[in-house]
Amino acid sequence: MEFGPRSLGSRSILASPIHPDMQARLNDIKDREDFRPVAPVALEEDVSDWFENAGVSPFMLFVFPVKDEKANEIPAVRHTDGTARVQTINKDQHPLYHELIKEFKAITGVPVLVNTSFNTRGEPIVCSPRDAIECFWTSPFDALIINSFILQK
Repeated sequence: MEFGPRSLGSRSILASPIHPDMQARLNDIKDREDFRPVAPVALEEDVSDWFENAGVSPFMLFVFPVKDEKANEIPAVRHTDGTARVQTINKDQHPLYHELIKEFKAITGVPVLVNTSFNTRGEPIVCSPRDAIECFWTSPFDALIINSFILQK
């Protein structure tokens, strides 16, 4: 679990930003208001191709407009005002997280994933492997990855 108030890859729910209904689905799973946005994590080397005036943002502290020509490709992370609170990732920060997004890009052409905190239905954020497993088995998630272990339903 990383330090701080944001899910930065080590206590995250990751999903595709390509499907327009993903934001609503995640808010339903987490029992949040429908209007609440989810954030993107993007490869640092590609972020300026997808977000206007975007730079390094490893802690989700900055909001950038989604480029108009990319808006339809990542609708799940685009807020109603056209912006997104972006996290960037590079190979040195978190090699496995970076590689995962690179593989997603290789498959889809999109170097962006949805990244939201790993918790559901009013529960606190997951803080231990036990919390993660309990949350996984009581939720509709497809898979849980903890270090080199993968659980699937």
